[in-house]
Amino acid sequence: MNQTLRIIGVPIDLGQARRGVNMGPDAIRYAGLAKHLTRLGYQVEDAGNLHVPVRDTVADAQRVPEIARISEACYAQARQATADGAIPLFLGGDHTIAVGSIGGITHETPCGVVWIDAHADFNTPATSPSGNVHGMSLSILLGKGHDALVGCGRPGPKINPEDVVMVGIRDLDPQERQHLTHSGITVFTMRDIDEKGMSQVAHDTVTHLSHLGRIHVSLDMDSLEPAGAPGVGTPVPGGLTYREAHLLMEILADSHLLSAMDIVEINPIMDTANQTAILAVKLAVSLFGKRIL
Repeated sequence: MNQTLRIIGVPIDLGQARRGVNMGPDAIRYAGLAKHLTRLGYQVEDAGNLHVPVRDTVADAQRVPEIARISEACYAQARQATADGAIPLFLGGDHTIAVGSIGGITHETPCGVVWIDAHADFNTPATSPSGNVHGMSLSILLGKGHDALVGCGRPGPKINPEDVVMVGIRDLDPQERQHLTHSGITVFTMRDIDEKGMSQVAHDTVTHLSHLGRIHVSLDMDSLEPAGAPGVGTPVPGGLTYREAHLLMEILADSHLLSAMDIVEINPIMDTANQTAILAVKLAVSLFGKRIL
């Protein structure tokens, strides 16, 4: 295999209230990400981390401009990796990294997005109870929210709602729920997974996005059941099991459509023996093609 994977760390924690996710990229590296991907036959390049200032040095009024600056850098890295024929693997940090990563991946051509998350991240400044930007990432990509973020990389929306599939959703704010219902996004909640089974949900996801020829998987580790992935910033009970998450990754891998990945919201401060980062590596390896037989 000659395919190149480019690891890009984005240790940002400016989009939320709880500290710690800035240490996520190093926790994932420490869990052996590059080693396991190399064993699959990939050429692995680690581009290091984008520069992110220490949170305490950023005034509240400068949070959005600073997130925008980092998103621009992330966008440029995604665009360059695509131009180089590499698959970028972005390590967060909070889920604001998707503004730049998905934006850059879609610079030249559209791409399907599989958004695996307990939350929809579909708030805007007008609807968000907390004002946390990491809860607005997907709405920003669809062209709604802070102007500086909506205009990251290129003006306007970066993706179409019909090109997004959400998996694992179970925690929505009231106005966010209303907007999501009428958004045109395909949403598989945890109830859908309980009723249909992950196999059906995963195959339906691939079928819905396959016409685009590429998919970007944005994996928020709070999509999983907190007992298996305790090291996240915003845990929500009732998430994906270990095997459900692996099956989703395996079926997405079988599609041969993967063009990029985000792994976000790992908080080592909240973790036990780095188990959440270790699980993230196992899921990434499944997505990139590791098989049981």
